[in-house]
Amino acid sequence: MPDSPPRRPDDSAAGPGAPADTSALLLGGALLTDGRAVDVRIRGGRIEAVGTAGSLTTRGTRLDLRGYLLLPAPAEPHAHSDTALTAAAEGTGPASHRPEDVRRRATEAALLQLSHGATAVRTHVRVGDVQGLASLEAVLEARRSLRGLVDVTVVAVPRLLTGVAGADGLAMLREAVDMGAGVVGGCPDVDPDPAGYGEAVLNLAAARGRPVDLHTDAEDPARLARLAAMAGGLRPGVSVGPCASLSGLPAGTAARAADQLAAAAVTVVCLPQGGCSDARVAGAAPVALLRAAGVRVTAGSGALRDAANAVGRGDPLEAAYLLASQGGLGPAHAYDAVSSTARAVMGLPGVRVEAGFPAELLAVRGDRLSGALSLAYSRIVVHRGRVVARTSAVREYCDSEATAALDLPRQGRIDSGAGGGP
Repeated sequence: MPDSPPRRPDDSAAGPGAPADTSALLLGGALLTDGRAVDVRIRGGRIEAVGTAGSLTTRGTRLDLRGYLLLPAPAEPHAHSDTALTAAAEGTGPASHRPEDVRRRATEAALLQLSHGATAVRTHVRVGDVQGLASLEAVLEARRSLRGLVDVTVVAVPRLLTGVAGADGLAMLREAVDMGAGVVGGCPDVDPDPAGYGEAVLNLAAARGRPVDLHTDAEDPARLARLAAMAGGLRPGVSVGPCASLSGLPAGTAARAADQLAAAAVTVVCLPQGGCSDARVAGAAPVALLRAAGVRVTAGSGALRDAANAVGRGDPLEAAYLLASQGGLGPAHAYDAVSSTARAVMGLPGVRVEAGFPAELLAVRGDRLSGALSLAYSRIVVHRGRVVARTSAVREYCDSEATAALDLPRQGRIDSGAGGGP
């Protein structure tokens, strides 16, 4: 791939009404997945130019990325901010759902996900029941406080939507969208009338011009087929997940379900690390089968240290690692599932390390993608053209003839050169 010629920066890359960093940032000597060492100049929230290492200059900040692999930043398509970081409450009583506590946990969770590299997060938040809209309002407040660091999109998730009991849920779902929920969600599996629930969500989404993201374990192939039939042709798009039960269906049945999802252009958001608070079935969806049928598949983290998974990490690179190590995907396809595909599913602009694209980038210590997915300790995250998070790890060994002879690599210990370094 040739060097990218300079282009005029476009401040709109940061999104409507959002502040963009107009100062220049030069990332020097980074490695790309094709093996090239390049300089990347960023201005106004976009990549202005990409050239051979040492060829670009700037009057702004220079960051030495020698020894780092530069990638399009991942995105998190399936989080649960309202329940994140509540596992520690086990044994001490139920976790607090006071708005101030939900807001604090949601903020901390988003910052943890940002430190892993996710510059955009789509989070499911329950509405109705005892909490009403309080948790949603708390997460929306956290979103506002995180502006400029990480982009957060909220999915409103009601419990019941059909019958007499569902009337209040439907009214609350409408109000949640009016408050700022960007995606209409839900769990049709828990409603007495799953088909009616799905129809209510799809109708509201179509009327308000919102995407749809539904939780389903996909235990019932006929129910999934009806949902796919209703969703076919709806724009801007329908996602379902985690669909773990598809892995336990007979091969022919699962293949027919995959074909129906592909025909309806329904995306599957799988959770390789094993479910979330609204999933009742453990395990992961059959990614290879779905992809072979033409289904667009992305991967999320789901639980982040909550009751569903007390050790959940909320790390997109872990999701990619699991897709590569257990899901049958190569490293490039696995990382694409949590980066380019995730961004497309979330309605975000595409990102490539080329001039003119948004400066949403992740630098990972290493020289190839497989190594980055295996040992991604040191990371530098760029969002809207500026460095917003750094994680630095140092690997050291005791003095011995063996370590001296092997010249073993050390995380975060490179010669930064005259230009400075991370």
